[in-house]
Amino acid sequence: MLPEGKPVVAFQNRNPIHRAHFELLVCAQHDVKDSVLLVHPTCGPTQPGDIDGVVRISTYEALKEETKRDFPMFRWAYLPYSMKMAGPREAIQHMIIRKNFGATHFIIGRDMAGTKSTITGDDFYGPYDAQDTGKRFEAELGMTVTHYENMVYAGPEEGYVQESLAKKDGKKVSKLSGTEFRRRLRAGEEIPEWFAFKSVVDILRKAGDKAFL
Repeated sequence: MLPEGKPVVAFQNRNPIHRAHFELLVCAQHDVKDSVLLVHPTCGPTQPGDIDGVVRISTYEALKEETKRDFPMFRWAYLPYSMKMAGPREAIQHMIIRKNFGATHFIIGRDMAGTKSTITGDDFYGPYDAQDTGKRFEAELGMTVTHYENMVYAGPEEGYVQESLAKKDGKKVSKLSGTEFRRRLRAGEEIPEWFAFKSVVDILRKAGDKAFL
């Protein structure tokens, strides 16, 4: 249930939430004064290689329970929706859907709903095409786009920072690609806690290969 009279920042995602995602959510909720953060992932079909919807929901439920005391301003709900991977146009559709759920702001991250060329393997859309399109239509839709860069891990003292700031300050950052994460998951190898919540990793390990579509 969303409280009345407060701005609501909505977040759409189709994957388990890892540390970088969560830091982005915390930033967004702080940036929009006195707001509620609606974590609103899709739970329908996505694309080959993604995590199964039932397993994803299990990870969201675990994370909701783990973070509810420290982040009471977060609300969690699920959207029965099949991803189209239509980039900027799909970002607009998601803005409209979240407005209908009561959101006033919408987070658009890098390459939202993006896909790759089946011929070259290159990204089909530009990394910020969805953000630019959302901002172009936000007044017409009556929604405000909150947009963020990639969040990168700059060590235990500084935690997560925006990628451009890390580059500007010459900070050494730690990275773990999605491909490497899945390889370690399948191989039973260590996954650092700066990258993923242990509760989420445990659920994905237990699900095994059946978790991957």
